[in-house]
Amino acid sequence: MPKTKRPTPEDADAARQILLSGLARDADLADLLGEAEPLHPRNDTFPGEIFLALAADALAWCRARRDRPLPLEGLRERFLPEYGGRGRDRRKLQFAVLAAAAVHGGTEPDLLDEVAWWQTDDFWQYALLAAAAYIRAAADRADMPVRQVCEELTSQPRGLAR
Repeated sequence: MPKTKRPTPEDADAARQILLSGLARDADLADLLGEAEPLHPRNDTFPGEIFLALAADALAWCRARRDRPLPLEGLRERFLPEYGGRGRDRRKLQFAVLAAAAVHGGTEPDLLDEVAWWQTDDFWQYALLAAAAYIRAAADRADMPVRQVCEELTSQPRGLAR
């Protein structure tokens, strides 16, 4: 049985770069998923954790907090208009969106326990979509281009946005 390669810090940096540079150039999300796929070890949540952390960084960047919340109502429709998922796919995206908010709030979601019942190996894809939605929402909230938000997130230490 072949041994699965463990993700490295360089893989984590590559995942961040794929998403941030892709959103900055307004790439199709399907293309970004294709670029990130080689980083995903089979039966693993990586690079989903990286995308959740990036989403949390976007929430910190736009200063979302309890007394200044970022509304989730309409998030998918407004900031992922190209996403046409239905039913179970929407619930998976909702989990990733809420998990990213939990990371922003300082908790660590039990990803393996949650995604085990999915019986698919696609959590990382929904985490990428959630991060894209939060980055776009952060840009909208700040009335700035997505490109500029991506540049600022790229230049800041992880977890210490703005």
